[in-house]
Amino acid sequence: MTDDIYHIDKKRARASFGRAANTYDAAAILQKQVGEEMLSRLDLVKLSPQVILDAGCGTGAASHVLQKRFAKSQVVSLDFALPMLQKTRKTRGNVSLLGQIKNLLGGVKHSLVCADIESLPLASGSTGLVWSNLAIQWCNDLDLALQEFHRVLQPEGLLMFSTFGPDTLKELRVATRDKTTGEGSFTSVSRFIDMHDIGDALVRAGFSAPVLDVERFTLTYDDVKSVMRDLKSIGAHNATDGRARGLLGRGFLQNLEAHYEQFRLGSKLDGGKLPATFEVVYGHAWRGKDKSKGSFGLDDGVSPVTFKARNK
Repeated sequence: MTDDIYHIDKKRARASFGRAANTYDAAAILQKQVGEEMLSRLDLVKLSPQVILDAGCGTGAASHVLQKRFAKSQVVSLDFALPMLQKTRKTRGNVSLLGQIKNLLGGVKHSLVCADIESLPLASGSTGLVWSNLAIQWCNDLDLALQEFHRVLQPEGLLMFSTFGPDTLKELRVATRDKTTGEGSFTSVSRFIDMHDIGDALVRAGFSAPVLDVERFTLTYDDVKSVMRDLKSIGAHNATDGRARGLLGRGFLQNLEAHYEQFRLGSKLDGGKLPATFEVVYGHAWRGKDKSKGSFGLDDGVSPVTFKARNK
């Protein structure tokens, strides 16, 4: 454990996602919608990657679509939860183990790798497209994760990703906060990184001209238990080091329900629902050609970050 209360306990997170492998697809409505939006953006890009990395693939839904779209490409599905990969292998078909990744001419076009995004077991410059849908928020070191993406991309390769921003689950964060101090005695929601900070991290990692924008989704529920049940079904348990330890009593759950009620949309009698907000950050960036050095040993050119406004 570190001194950072928001540090992700990877062992706990991995176990949570592993347990959710069989319930993930039915509950991952938002993940599916965000993935479809990412695919629509990919329509605007001219790309013929020989190898595609689906980083944080879950049950492999995006891997399957990417394989169909880029029929000649090798798709590598990577996740740190082995049961997710086992589910992918069972439901998607024609999937090999890591040892067959290099068999590009032997008919195996989809491979599975159990590994952490922050330490990719892939060769430098080996991929043409890195795709990551709502996964990098589970990394403890965003700079390291983006550096790894940059490393495995070949020159002029594309990174396309989505992640959660700071407003994600803001209702749950407020509902678990102490009303007198304004703080919680433990963490209830992960710390999510602001879009502008992600843009800065992309530049530090060496990406060229990143483009980012934000979209907010509001899922609605009858009660707090349904919110928590959905999060459990996709494996999104609180895995921060500052989480409460042991069982939370009935009193905590009653207080949570009472405090969450302030966000109900209209009255319960009128069919009002409880909202759960998700702030989704979309981004894409290119690994540029290897830069030439000027006469003083400095890189030529700059890498501006573009933030795109979205209609609300």
